[in-house]
Amino acid sequence: MPEHTDVPTTATFGQRVRRARERAGLTRPVLGGLVGRSAEWVKFVESGRLQMPRLPLLLRLADVLGIEDLADLTGEERLSAATYTKAAHDALPAVKAALTTYHFNGADEEPETADQLAARVRQAWQLWHGSGDHRTRIAVLLPDLLADCQHAARTLDGKDRRRALVALAATYHLAQLYLSFQPAPELVMLTGDRSMTAAQDADDPNAVAAAAWYMNHVFRDAGERHEARVDLAMKAADLLTPDRAPEDLARWGLLHLAAALSFAKVGRRGDAERYWDRADDAAKRLGDGYAHPWLIFGRGMVDAYAITMNADLMRSGPAIDAATHIDLAPMPSATRRSFHLLESARAYRLQGESVAVVHLLRKAYEASPETVRFNLFARPAVAELATGDNAMIRDDAHYLAQKLGVPA
Repeated sequence: MPEHTDVPTTATFGQRVRRARERAGLTRPVLGGLVGRSAEWVKFVESGRLQMPRLPLLLRLADVLGIEDLADLTGEERLSAATYTKAAHDALPAVKAALTTYHFNGADEEPETADQLAARVRQAWQLWHGSGDHRTRIAVLLPDLLADCQHAARTLDGKDRRRALVALAATYHLAQLYLSFQPAPELVMLTGDRSMTAAQDADDPNAVAAAAWYMNHVFRDAGERHEARVDLAMKAADLLTPDRAPEDLARWGLLHLAAALSFAKVGRRGDAERYWDRADDAAKRLGDGYAHPWLIFGRGMVDAYAITMNADLMRSGPAIDAATHIDLAPMPSATRRSFHLLESARAYRLQGESVAVVHLLRKAYEASPETVRFNLFARPAVAELATGDNAMIRDDAHYLAQKLGVPA
């Protein structure tokens, strides 16, 4: 499709989307529904309050609008590989190899006990949550831990084998988190599927619940299968007995939180808030001081995800209000604190408050550099801020751009 004469060459991405939508005769609710987003999302894109989306959603948007040449949408705002391409961790090839290497020998070798494997998995999760360079540290452990859990699951029997499968599922969760926001989407799906298979083979409802939580991340980040991921979360929740023990209640609450985030992603505010209320009730029943040792579910996590939920619903005011009132310091995870600070920055970005955005991005980087380095909101946001004309934030924005390796 050639460039239309009614679209100035200097038009922004949002202006081009609006004119293409009007030419196609689509309302904002219709366009949002066709690309799996809300009418508010379309409004924020068209007004410039949201950045150009990542390539998969950009392609879907162009297809719905009947645009063959992406340049008709992007105009002068060309896609930059440095900002929109997923960064790759140095150890990614080694982790890839560990996931795609199959061990046929060693059946006679004595496997580690289920207790030993469980202890190693706990230590790995502590490293993930407790260090700002968590990806680097966990990448060192993953290959051997995967191999040893797989060996134990093949050779142990009975209850010990089921416990080894639970350890294997939790290790695949770590691998999935390591791979997230890197150029290996097929391996993210692979680890999610393998963790669910291991959990089901273990016949352990708690392990299935954790696998369902992480599979929800896979589908939600890909913008796919909203109904399927809510159904998966609720079926896994039905396996639990939340009145029996804190472990069940925490995972039951976590799965309702997953449903809330899924509904928010597609703009269904009423359903999102209804499921968030159920997660909130579970956190209240567990008490203010509770946080799951590696899933981190608890009062702080539910409150923090209210920021994400409202930001996805394009409700910047409530998102900022949630960010203002939460104290992330007690949360026992540097990676999660950093992530929720990034989500707070995203909420302020919807309001165009650049000073707050840069401040929160820097705080997130100080909490966990690798969380920010591999975050797909942070990279384009820093690139945009570093090339802007706001002298008040220039130094901090350039500092972050240098640390993240994006153009300034």
